[in-house]
Amino acid sequence: MRIGYARVSTQDQNTAAQIAALQSAGCELIFQEKATGSRWERPELHRLIGQLRKQDVVIVWKLDRLSRSLKDLLTLMEKIQQAGAGFQSLTESIDTTSPGGRMMMQMVGAFAEFERAMLRERTKNGLDAARKAGRVGGRRPKLKEHQAQEIMNLVSSGQKTAADVARLFNVHPATVSRLLQRKAQKQAFRVPS
Repeated sequence: MRIGYARVSTQDQNTAAQIAALQSAGCELIFQEKATGSRWERPELHRLIGQLRKQDVVIVWKLDRLSRSLKDLLTLMEKIQQAGAGFQSLTESIDTTSPGGRMMMQMVGAFAEFERAMLRERTKNGLDAARKAGRVGGRRPKLKEHQAQEIMNLVSSGQKTAADVARLFNVHPATVSRLLQRKAQKQAFRVPS
């Protein structure tokens, strides 16, 4: 079965031109939705992928209608291939049901893999440079050091419960629990002199 997928990004746009092209290409079933191509959460696309059978062909008017992210595009291509189906893009003349089309997708995949490796390397180098400069990544602590100390003093002295100090300092009770656990672990590891 030839299955079409048409997508537009905004509610103001319509899929009429895409649907006409997909019908001309012989699509018997067409899934359509209004969602940005950079989002992975596209119910109609996932319905299409979920019902693919061997020998089906997924057809799009243009490659960017399937996805704007190269990584997501390759993931979708892999899912289509795992289902034993083919893929065609009408505008770019990509057809994975032919040897030339499969080669073209493999070349796109090789460039994407190279791009991901370069991105990982740049990210690692940036993180290493930041660590050497004394910067630490991650979320900023909810509490300043003196606030954490005050919480530990209030709870350990019995003046307040953990839930009370969580409300007082406007933090989640789990934040207080983690703080108290760290204190308990530090005390457990102290070697008596």
